[in-house]
Amino acid sequence: MGVDALLPGDEPGLDAYRAHIRELEARLEESEETLAAIRRGDFDAVVVEGPNHERLVYTLENADLPYRALIEQMQEGAFTLALDGTLLYCNRRLAEMLGEPQERLTGRALRNFVHADVDLGRLIRHAMDGPVREEIALRAAAGSESATFLSLSRFACQGDQPLLCGILTDLTEQRRNMQALAEAHAKLQSESAERERVEEALRQSQKLEAVGQLTGGVAHDFNNLLTVIKSSTDLLKRPDLPEERRRRYVEAISDTVDRAAKLTGQLLAFARRQALRPEVFEVGASLRAVAEMLDSVTGARISVLAEIPATPCYIRADLSQFETALINMAVNARDAMGGEGTLTLKLSGDRPMPAIRGHAGSRSTFAAVSLSDTGIGIPSDVLPRIFEPFFTTKDIGKGTGLGLSQVFGFAKQSGGDVDVSSSPGHGTTFTLYLPQAEYAPDMSVTPRSEESGLDGASLCVLVVEDNIEVGRFATQILEDLGHKTVWATNAEEALVEIERIPFRFDAVFSDVVMPGMGGIALARELQRRLPDLPVVLTSGYSHVLAQEGVHGFDLIQKPYSVDQLSQTLRKVVGKSRAGARRRR
Repeated sequence: MGVDALLPGDEPGLDAYRAHIRELEARLEESEETLAAIRRGDFDAVVVEGPNHERLVYTLENADLPYRALIEQMQEGAFTLALDGTLLYCNRRLAEMLGEPQERLTGRALRNFVHADVDLGRLIRHAMDGPVREEIALRAAAGSESATFLSLSRFACQGDQPLLCGILTDLTEQRRNMQALAEAHAKLQSESAERERVEEALRQSQKLEAVGQLTGGVAHDFNNLLTVIKSSTDLLKRPDLPEERRRRYVEAISDTVDRAAKLTGQLLAFARRQALRPEVFEVGASLRAVAEMLDSVTGARISVLAEIPATPCYIRADLSQFETALINMAVNARDAMGGEGTLTLKLSGDRPMPAIRGHAGSRSTFAAVSLSDTGIGIPSDVLPRIFEPFFTTKDIGKGTGLGLSQVFGFAKQSGGDVDVSSSPGHGTTFTLYLPQAEYAPDMSVTPRSEESGLDGASLCVLVVEDNIEVGRFATQILEDLGHKTVWATNAEEALVEIERIPFRFDAVFSDVVMPGMGGIALARELQRRLPDLPVVLTSGYSHVLAQEGVHGFDLIQKPYSVDQLSQTLRKVVGKSRAGARRRR
């Protein structure tokens, strides 16, 4: 029983469905055979009984009508082609592309409408073996040419002759759009280059403004210092000057030089060009010591609290610069609180560094040292500028504007950063992020006996200094201390002196920045040739030291005192001799 014969409410079985499917397949096959017979011309027409028992007459024309309508509405040129290149059929769009009426194109050769460089015969031959896709130039009846894309393939056979069908896609609009896109891209690149030029000019202007501000601040502060030095030296020239006043002026010069050295140190710290002496130390102990010192100097009305975990936390940084950074932040906090409030120092270890001021953060382990105050806070328009050198909101004479710039430079040069959060009327918090060390420092200390044996001993020192005045002054200091000196004005000359009598020198005292071979390269070479010969470096500034450190050599920062030079030389020579004795 078929599915159509079932009564309402009956449930068809599997066999009924299978029978119904076979019936539908048979009808479909019969319909396809009938349509193929019409196309072959076996019948002029086919009469079919419709669903309402009406008679439907199908001819070749109305049987293919839906397909013809579809092809006529296409936006590409469609055609059928004989093997000799004759057009057998073309749609309306191809007629528009060729500029000829549709009815006049049938029977004409397609090669008459393509550029002379196009080998249409080759394309037809290749299309017999497989689809051909190629860009060709099409020439309309009016003589105009346009770029088109041809897709040609074998379609069917008409008797013994195969037919080809093809699609021609007009690329004119596409090329126009591409040209417009290229022009827009070129314009965008031009505008981008102009914007970059304007931005670069703005950056240069801002740099010049910053340099001008920096230069003006340096000139102002150094002129003040030079005024003290100049006045003191003029007064010292008076022959009848009392000894007490003479001592006062000498001390004023010495104090002023120390202030000038501190000023240059702060500038180098901001520029991240200072030579740091990194060491591993327990930051909690250092923070606790600074908190105790601040508690004694900030006054009774400021309460200093220290929140330090019991677990030791080690960092690798310059201890002196770290403590200076803490003091600089504490001084700003004290001034913001007007002498009354609470200053909280807090340590938190094993933390990642967040993104700060648009700079990417880090997932490495950092120690976060924060200082929070209960002061007036920092206005939002001032906050972005607080780390600029010489920028200050304090009254004239109450601040140099270099304290926070030192904090910024020290943090950056140490591989960390400093963050600040503030709300007017609710205080400010500075957080210093510094890379955390994995291991505790080596607490072994050189015995004092290794150096004490050199007290009063005369040393032979090779002085390497290219500046005439500084070299003359350094040798004079050492000779006044009872040492013998040999002065070389460059590293190459120093190596020649070493080669002459290799073991006559007890130490080498060398500048870092010199023409030709620098002081660090000289120290390395001497370390290779004479491992027991100690080398002491000196510099006021060196980008090499700032970027790479002192490479294990002792360093004396310019300007240095007589005591600094004497103690450092005795220390390194004592260590060297003690090490040589142990190796024996």
